Amino acid sequence: MEAAAAIPAPEPFRPPASSVLSLDFAELKAKLATYLKAEDVGRVEAAYHFAASAHEGQFRISGDPYISHPVAVADIVADWHLDPQALMAALLHDVMEDTHISKQEIAERFGKTTAELVDGLSKLDKIEFRSQEEAQAENFRKMLLAMASDLRVILIKLADRMHNMRTLHCVRPAKRRRIASETLEIYAPIANRLGLNNLYRELQELSFEHKFPMRYRVLSRAIKAARGNRREVVGKVLQSIEERLPQWNIAAEVRGREKHLFSIYRKMAEKHLSFSQVLDIYGFRVIVRDVPSCYLAIGALHSMFKPVPGKFKDYIAIPKANGYQSLHTTLIGPFGTPVEVQIRTAEMHHIAESGVASHWLYKEDEKTLTELQQKTHSWLQSLLELQSTSGEATEFLEHVKIDLFPGEVYVFTPKGRILSLLKGSTPVDFAYAVHTDIGNRCVACRINGDLMPLRTELRNGDQIEIITAAHANPNPAWLAYVRTGKARAQIRHFLKGAQQEESVTLGERLLNQALRPHGLTLGQISTFAWERFLRDRSMRSKKEVFADIGLGRRLPVIVARRLAQAQDLESGRPDVIKPKPAGAILIRGSEGIAVQLARCCQPIPGDPIIGVIRKGQGLEVHLHDCQVVSKVRGDRGRWVDVEWEAGEDRLFDVTIRVLTKNVRGVLARVASAIADADCNIQNVSMDNEQGGLYTAMNLTVQVRDRMHLAHVMRGVRRVPEVVRIARMKSDVRV
Repeated sequence: MEAAAAIPAPEPFRPPASSVLSLDFAELKAKLATYLKAEDVGRVEAAYHFAASAHEGQFRISGDPYISHPVAVADIVADWHLDPQALMAALLHDVMEDTHISKQEIAERFGKTTAELVDGLSKLDKIEFRSQEEAQAENFRKMLLAMASDLRVILIKLADRMHNMRTLHCVRPAKRRRIASETLEIYAPIANRLGLNNLYRELQELSFEHKFPMRYRVLSRAIKAARGNRREVVGKVLQSIEERLPQWNIAAEVRGREKHLFSIYRKMAEKHLSFSQVLDIYGFRVIVRDVPSCYLAIGALHSMFKPVPGKFKDYIAIPKANGYQSLHTTLIGPFGTPVEVQIRTAEMHHIAESGVASHWLYKEDEKTLTELQQKTHSWLQSLLELQSTSGEATEFLEHVKIDLFPGEVYVFTPKGRILSLLKGSTPVDFAYAVHTDIGNRCVACRINGDLMPLRTELRNGDQIEIITAAHANPNPAWLAYVRTGKARAQIRHFLKGAQQEESVTLGERLLNQALRPHGLTLGQISTFAWERFLRDRSMRSKKEVFADIGLGRRLPVIVARRLAQAQDLESGRPDVIKPKPAGAILIRGSEGIAVQLARCCQPIPGDPIIGVIRKGQGLEVHLHDCQVVSKVRGDRGRWVDVEWEAGEDRLFDVTIRVLTKNVRGVLARVASAIADADCNIQNVSMDNEQGGLYTAMNLTVQVRDRMHLAHVMRGVRRVPEVVRIARMKSDVRV
């Protein structure tokens, strides 16, 4: 109140002259008076006047004064009975972004908490990003991390997005579709995750209307036409339920409802159905006194209409991650029409509609909020964990998106603890959900007592036991089938750590070679040149530069040129020595993640080779005449000179194609010849040619070098049935 009293003069805080705006705020003020103290309403009103003055002269695309938007956002927030700080932040949420008002000024007038909320809602306009996608991802990261420290940030942001979606018809079509897609991918799932069911449904409906306007109109007309035909069925079901429940001494409120357009459209798209095939467009909600009445009501309904097998779900015994509780069943109603029914108590219904905002005023009552608070808190903590293991903002957003998709599967630990995972999750996801160390050390699993592959998709009720080993590490192949954002982020984080040192070493070698045309080596680059280079590119250390080069994020020739330019500034110093030319990079073939042998041409020691920089993948070694690298030959910055290092004792995969006569036992004779040449067969595929007269074999064999391969091929040629043998040097499809 002292900060509000410090306002120098009342004149600047008059709202713009508009009877509509005055009426809007008068309605909001009346709503606030129903649950806030008079002095708190006065603080919110001061924030309104401050925002109106800051936005004076600004208009929305619709032509309305801009202040109408913050008032509408505050009105939505007031429906959740949020506190004065949240209401003031809702009214001020755009002043830092769109006017000259600073965070410090807001803190002085309305308190530090309100200023922090407004800051969490403001975009990062002062930073330059490489792309629109990166800027969007970084803004989402800022907002979600602010949400993790104060949930009111996302509640205000959701209210902001809701009002923007309600007024989206004024925006040009391309931007409308982009905003609708963003809402469907991020904001609607967040609303669902927080249990804000009404908001979730409305955001979905508005997004569907603006993203697919033609489909929305066609489906809307089809539902209107179907209402008359199905009214009799709905009325009969409603009457039957209302008559049957009192017979079982169940006091209940029964409501019939039409399914939302987007849920019908999604069902049609996912199951490839026409509208006429979607029969269950109506649902019923039964609200009873207590939990025993829920189960009693299910019995009454199942005795009246036959239930559809597999469609009964008990979210009371096992609530959803957002705290949602209900019994769900699908019944075969009159004329064979499926009817969906949800049964819940009044308290469950309140939480189902308002989620984390349902008890905001009563947040000090720990008995009613403990479980819901714990679920929300654990999710917010998982966001912070994702942030710490994700590198770039786009990667963080990708992991959050994965975790926001609806659909859960409930599984058990060996001790009987229930875990909720995303639908399609695997034992690897389960291992990381238990603990990061369990995931990192996972080597096998038992599902319901049986040893199963780690890529097995989990089902409801499965009991999972993870088998670990002390020296095991995450497998990069896991990324192909893990489902949860936490598992994906932790696997990537581990692989990046393991890859870092290797990438630094490779990057150092690449940069050293790239400096050769400039007459320099890394050891001759001065401290001044390095400091200048790092400062201009906002990088922290040489290691970071080397790692980026080793992973293909930076081209070594470009970095070398920039370093040479910086070095020129001190070329007159006496201690600058002309370097000796550096040789080609030596390849052992066992470098691992940062250096990879191309699968398309399978180079082996003795082959003439070339190195190609692949962005985000490191150095890829190809045969000199490989078709895949022919496109980059003209780009000198993409390829580097490489040579085989002598004395490497390991085996390399290479594929040979053998054409033989189609006679009995020919494969055994070819395999015997390969074995006699001290060679192992990794893989075999066969097909017939020329009407079955000949057999073509593709054999992947393991050899030490080119000389060993020649020895193997000579041995195979001696087999009488062999017509032709050749090495497969390039497969462009790979």
